[in-house]
Amino acid sequence: MYSNDEKLKKIQQTVLQMSQIIYDFCKGNDLLCYFCGGGVIGAIREGGFVPWDDDLDFFMPRKDYERFYKLWSNSSWNERYPILRTNEEYVDHNLFTTIRDSETTFIKTYQADLDIPHGIAIDIFPLDVAPESVFKQKIQKIWALIYSLYCNQIVPKNHGGLVATGSRVLLKIIPGSKARFRIWKYAEKQMMKYEDVETPFVTELCVGPRYMGNIYHAEDFSASIEKPFEDRMMPVPIGYDRYLKKTFGNYMERPPKDKQVSVHDSVFIDPDISYKKYKGIYYLTNKEDK
Repeated sequence: MYSNDEKLKKIQQTVLQMSQIIYDFCKGNDLLCYFCGGGVIGAIREGGFVPWDDDLDFFMPRKDYERFYKLWSNSSWNERYPILRTNEEYVDHNLFTTIRDSETTFIKTYQADLDIPHGIAIDIFPLDVAPESVFKQKIQKIWALIYSLYCNQIVPKNHGGLVATGSRVLLKIIPGSKARFRIWKYAEKQMMKYEDVETPFVTELCVGPRYMGNIYHAEDFSASIEKPFEDRMMPVPIGYDRYLKKTFGNYMERPPKDKQVSVHDSVFIDPDISYKKYKGIYYLTNKEDK
C-alpha cells in the first residue's frame, strides 16, 4: 500500500509508473522480467508497496538483461528515462543497470560527486546461470567479488573493516581506470561462463555482498506471473514463494516498527523538479567536480 507520507507516496507513484513502462516495453519485445526483493514482498503481502519502501527493482535473466539494454538504449524512452550502466568511459559506482527519470531528483550519497542523471531510479539486476558444483559456485562468487570491486571503484561500506581495508589496498594497487576496466571485464567473463550450460540453478552476482552468490532454483525464474500491485497487475517470479523464503525468511510478517525504514541513503530528493536544477547545490558541490 502507498505510504501515508506525501513525499514518499509521490516517489512511489513515480517508480510504479516507470515500472509499468519497463514492463510494457519488455512484453512488447518478448523479454522476461519480474520484480525482485521488496517489490515481490509488496505484491504478495501488501497488494502494493511495502509502505516505507521508496523503490522497485527488477530481475531479468542475463540474456534478456543484455538485450533489454541494447533495445532501450535505442528507443525513444531513453530520452526521458536514460539507461545507465558502467563501461570503460562511464562509472556510476553501480554493478547493475539503472533507468532514471530525468524530470525528478534523487541524489544518492555515493553518487553526489558524479555528473550523471540523478533522477528517481529503477534498478535492474541480471540473473546468471550458476554451476551445479558447490566448489565452482564459490569460484564464481570470487570472480563476482573481483568484478564488484573494480567495476564499482569505491570501497564498500557497512561490510566490516577487513573488507574495507582489503578493498582499499586492491584499488591502490590498480589505480588506473583503463586497467580496472580490463580486470572487471575479464572477471565478468569468468563469472558468466556458464551462461550456455544447462544447470538447475541461477544466482545473483551484480549485487552487494549480502545477496551476492545466492543460489536459486532456475525453474522459479523460468516465467513470470502477474499479481495485483496497487491499481494494476505487475510481474513476479513464478516461484516467488521459495525465492522469498530463502532470501527473507517469513516474508509474510512485517518487521518490527524500528526496522520499517527505507535503506537507501540520499543527499536530496525532489520528485517534482529535475536534478539539473540542483547541480552545484546538492551534487558536484566541489568546484573541481564541475
